[in-house]
Amino acid sequence: MDDDAFLAYVGERLGELPAVEAVTLGGSRAEGTHRPDSDWDFSVYYRGHFDPQALRDTGWPGEVFEVGGWSRGVFNGGAWLEIDGRRSDVHYRDLDVVDREIAASREGRFAIEPLLFHLAGIPTYLVLAELSVKRVLCGTLPTPDYPDALRRRAPQVWWGRAERGERTE
Repeated sequence: MDDDAFLAYVGERLGELPAVEAVTLGGSRAEGTHRPDSDWDFSVYYRGHFDPQALRDTGWPGEVFEVGGWSRGVFNGGAWLEIDGRRSDVHYRDLDVVDREIAASREGRFAIEPLLFHLAGIPTYLVLAELSVKRVLCGTLPTPDYPDALRRRAPQVWWGRAERGERTE
């Protein structure tokens, strides 16, 4: 299966999962900076209750985590799968949380969530970056601009954390 057929297949299958409103390709493959051995980063944007069992039921081999298995907020879970012989990550994105974080970022507000392998944590405004570089495979999603209030506030927060030697664990 060539890459275009693979994307159409995965986008359609993920888009059929209950509560999923949109599916995206992200990461290096969406940005055109991938290598031949790069994995595939997909996100399922859902509203309401998402049951990871539906993802398990696709039959794709790998590890599927529960919602909340990675974090409590924006980065709340996902799966590491092999789809058509390709290493693929599927990230869960709760659209109610995404909407809330977009609104907060417009006011210069954000949180820093603990996430495995990220010592400094992950800022919740990262969803804005994801939305700006993603490739939508099915559904529709907002494409917010980077808010001026966040542009002013974020460097102050990060610099302050660095000066205090803060880490997120």
